[in-house]
Amino acid sequence: LQRMLSIAVEVDKSPNCSSCKIADVIFPFILNIPLRSQREAFLNTMGSQLLRCKLLELLFQHSCDVPTTLPLSLAKILYFLSHSSVLLQYQDETAMWQKWDEMLEYLSLLLMSYQNVILAFSLAEHLRSSLTERMDLIIQKAKPKLQDSDDISHLDIHLKIEDFISRMQQVLGEPFPLQIMEKLYMLR
Repeated sequence: LQRMLSIAVEVDKSPNCSSCKIADVIFPFILNIPLRSQREAFLNTMGSQLLRCKLLELLFQHSCDVPTTLPLSLAKILYFLSHSSVLLQYQDETAMWQKWDEMLEYLSLLLMSYQNVILAFSLAEHLRSSLTERMDLIIQKAKPKLQDSDDISHLDIHLKIEDFISRMQQVLGEPFPLQIMEKLYMLR
């Protein structure tokens, strides 16, 4: 399935457009995957970084009280950190801290996938381009074009992390489980 999804993204002249269409179709099914381990297996084995970005973006947009119109960027990922509620709220058996842990896991995965799509210095840097355009870009040694919303500061990151920690404190109390602190450190 993952290979077929990757091929479906790649065969289109516009991988960005096809990944959006495929993500829109797959998204409702992800919401209905009952176990975290199954969701993580599906997302972690995804062959297309671009499709993974789109699916995770939809997941976070779904969990925001006020969705944003920003394009996928570092600023949007920080927005998700500040405005996302706990994902997949129908899971009553899961402890609250595990829901926050899962959200941080997916946020880190989104950040890594986004970096692979935009910032990596390899074939992955041109994943938004078609295969034929990608070859031309590689021959020209073109650098990826960053968006204005990719220009974030260390202060922005620090403030959003602190805001996230205070939101978690309201829900979980203190001390946070070690897993959450490690994920926050990695995300920072």
